[in-house]
Amino acid sequence: MELLIELFTVTAQTILDVLPIALIILFFQFFVIRKPIPNFKRVLIGFGLVLLGLGFFLVGLEKALFPLGKTMAEQLTHPSFINPEGLEFHWLQYKWVYLFAFSIGFACTMAEPSLIAVAMKANQVSAGAISVWGLRIAVGIGAALGVSLGTFRIVTGTPLHYYIIALYVIVVIQTFFAPRSIIALAYDSGGVTTSTVTVPLIAALGLGLASTVPGRSPLLDGFGLIAFTCLFPMITVMAYAQVTEFMLALKQKRAKQKGA
Repeated sequence: MELLIELFTVTAQTILDVLPIALIILFFQFFVIRKPIPNFKRVLIGFGLVLLGLGFFLVGLEKALFPLGKTMAEQLTHPSFINPEGLEFHWLQYKWVYLFAFSIGFACTMAEPSLIAVAMKANQVSAGAISVWGLRIAVGIGAALGVSLGTFRIVTGTPLHYYIIALYVIVVIQTFFAPRSIIALAYDSGGVTTSTVTVPLIAALGLGLASTVPGRSPLLDGFGLIAFTCLFPMITVMAYAQVTEFMLALKQKRAKQKGA
């Protein structure tokens, strides 16, 4: 009963949050475009299902994903597991945390609906030149590396801006050398990576890790993992395009040499 009440409350709040979007769409549809909405009944049913789904999703985050991420971080960083012999603190003691962060970052990204949709569209508009799985794997590896590096930053307590500045320098340099056709997609890939599946678990992991590592603040150190998850896919997608372009050029060169 308590769960149903919470679901009703969250869904009602979601309706209030989404209402401005609906009003803006209706205003432009009826007063600017001045045409009725096609299949209005189906759109209305779909909109209702979206609101209900968001309500279930938000309750699920609170009841499952956030506690799961925090619990995993607490278990992996518990002194009895991380340092049973009572040795002096060293960042290598958290090797299982880095591996878990890499694995969960990759798995969450591969399951991200927004990334799947973007990869399919990119494949369509590029006439198959951009592989759906190739793009997803490149983004997944980037997100996994980003989450791993972010957990390393939390463990070591180094300032966040050092990493962010260095990563943006890499992105800017890559932009000059990467194929122009992939740059916009690479920049967008960072945004679509951090959506409904990835953000809850990654945020919970960061907060849980910062609350269990000695000397870390959940507010100062716990946040920032999502920034890493956004940045690294840009680097890996452009790197993927650069490697693909290099391999294609090498293949063409070898074909010309054989023809000669």
